[in-house]
Amino acid sequence: MSSGAALCGKYRPKPVGGSAGPAGCAMMVPPRLGCLMRRTFALIVDSHVYCFPPVDSPAGHATSAEHLKWVQITVAGHHQRAFQTSDRRATDARPLAPGGLSDLPDLPDVDFRADHATGRVLWTIDGENCTKHWLPPNLRNLEFTPHSLIGEMDYAGVDVGLLHTDPALGRDASFQAASVQAYPERLRSMVPVDEWRIAGEACAVIEELSVAIETHQLHAIKFIADLAYLHCDQPWDDGPYRPFWQAATSLGVPVFFTLGTGAADGRGQPLAAYLQQLQILRQWMDRYPQTVCSLTHGFPWRLLLEGDKFVLPEAIWAPFENPNCHLEVCLPVRLGDLFDFPYPELCPLVHQMVDRVGSRQLAWGTDMPFQNRFCTYRQSRDWIEKYCPFLTADDRSAMMGGTMARVLQIGS
Repeated sequence: MSSGAALCGKYRPKPVGGSAGPAGCAMMVPPRLGCLMRRTFALIVDSHVYCFPPVDSPAGHATSAEHLKWVQITVAGHHQRAFQTSDRRATDARPLAPGGLSDLPDLPDVDFRADHATGRVLWTIDGENCTKHWLPPNLRNLEFTPHSLIGEMDYAGVDVGLLHTDPALGRDASFQAASVQAYPERLRSMVPVDEWRIAGEACAVIEELSVAIETHQLHAIKFIADLAYLHCDQPWDDGPYRPFWQAATSLGVPVFFTLGTGAADGRGQPLAAYLQQLQILRQWMDRYPQTVCSLTHGFPWRLLLEGDKFVLPEAIWAPFENPNCHLEVCLPVRLGDLFDFPYPELCPLVHQMVDRVGSRQLAWGTDMPFQNRFCTYRQSRDWIEKYCPFLTADDRSAMMGGTMARVLQIGS
């Protein structure tokens, strides 16, 4: 039992070894997935998909209003264009949260709300209704159900999807579990973690994590590092976070990190601040060398764009010297407002990732359904499979499914 377990008393990690599945239990390959894995062509695994209830439902938050606060602050900072609904004239979304995440406890009152008729969020400033398509405009009821996801996966030829979590979309492990249970041969899921509560409520967060992995049988941990800084300015790899990480890593599931610029939004030097977060990740990997991890979304691509070219500093590759560290290849959803399908400007980035990281540590992800803002689900496969001719068959097989099948122990 870890020291985190000793702290909380009730925590009992399951043993991991042999043919154990993601939560340490014997893993049976469902017949349909077993059939998929016996076929002659490669398994396609999307390492980054979502299911979520309506954005104006509680979704694991105390109230619907609390959930909408998270949506409001997310929409405020997102790069999508905001506009007035009366004439589609561009407008500024920053008044939704002028201070960024620090505004969360006391956001400006702009009548932020969900408009179910048009499938978008609205707010009102100076008598003008405004919106931003953070959500793609084709979502019925401002939700994305597992049934909708499976329909998209079937049409695009995607075999397995890994469900991610985000407080703007929900904090309910039981919802994640129900989505997986609806299609157990097709979906895996991360655990929602309240990063901002760990420093002050480690015992409670550890207990929630234990239930999500051991009872709900979820498959991975999602950690959004910037949210840890909401109530604690110490690095998230140790100090008050140590009990949590000791308990979390003993569960034997992979950890997926979403890294930003850290405390105070990088203090005016966002790229340097991001590189510091990568250094914290390297320290974390040194402390927990047996735990497999991955970086979601790839890198903060907009910080690396100089004119019409991407310039990647040498230090950005350092974490991947560790073979346990993986990188998501997820570009259309991040840059689809700047470049058009089939994204020839982005192919050199994939080339660099293959050269510097290696395809066995790269995993294709889409951010589905958010990638539908810019291209179809099938196109989010095609741009890699058809328009990156430098990739070998082995590269494509690893990136498009093999890497993530190994990380999630699919079929092991």
